[in-house]
Amino acid sequence: MQLYISDLDGTLLDRNAEITQNTANILNELIAQGMNFTVATARTYASAGSILAGLDLRLPLILMNGVLIYDPVGQEYLSVKTIPDAAREKILALRDKLGLSPFMYMMEEGCMHTVFDRLINQSMKDFHAERVRKYYKSFTQAEKLEDMRGSVIYFCFIDTKERLLPLRDELAKDKSLGMTFYPDIYGNDWYLEVFSASASKKAGVEWLREKYGFEKITAFGDNLNDLPMFAAADERIAVSNAAEELKMQADKVIGANTADGVALYLKGAYHG
Repeated sequence: MQLYISDLDGTLLDRNAEITQNTANILNELIAQGMNFTVATARTYASAGSILAGLDLRLPLILMNGVLIYDPVGQEYLSVKTIPDAAREKILALRDKLGLSPFMYMMEEGCMHTVFDRLINQSMKDFHAERVRKYYKSFTQAEKLEDMRGSVIYFCFIDTKERLLPLRDELAKDKSLGMTFYPDIYGNDWYLEVFSASASKKAGVEWLREKYGFEKITAFGDNLNDLPMFAAADERIAVSNAAEELKMQADKVIGANTADGVALYLKGAYHG
């Protein structure tokens, strides 16, 4: 039994962060024929769910780089990985010292919400505005993130690579934390995403393999945060617009995300 799993932004989605009608038609036809397909993304369900609404997905989704695993059929979270309180305090102390500002994602009674205190650059403002306008996502602005009560599952920092590197290097010393650090494909800044060390796209893929007994897993990706997913896959496929480091780890390179690369490859590769 085989699973095909794809990243979203830069891989399955076009340059407008949408699934084309051609890709949707191909994937839905293949899923109806019995193909096992799902996605692994850094996005939350607030935006990913809207983007994926036209697909008949039946398997759990790996969200927020593996922090959450979500069942779109039962509409429930099957796995949630939280950040230890001590690590949360350390992250917030370091962001004050370095003059950074994150989006902080929290989970309370099965519901996720996103908190911030300041939007300190244009990339953060664009991130916030797009998700409110396009996906109707709600954010909470707080005076102090330290005062927020509840389980923290994720921090998302968006800034220049140079400003984020000291934070990345310091947090890398904490074995309770995992991170992804990669360029924004829609802009010029970088993402530093921080979460529990027990969460990753790799761990999410392994969870799916164990739960469903998949004998072969084929993964599609484009960016550096897809490297952990590639590590857990049996077959690794990069789109032609992928980062060079990812292409070096790929078994194959296929058409670009802007040319329905993943869907067209699957149309030729899947035979029921």
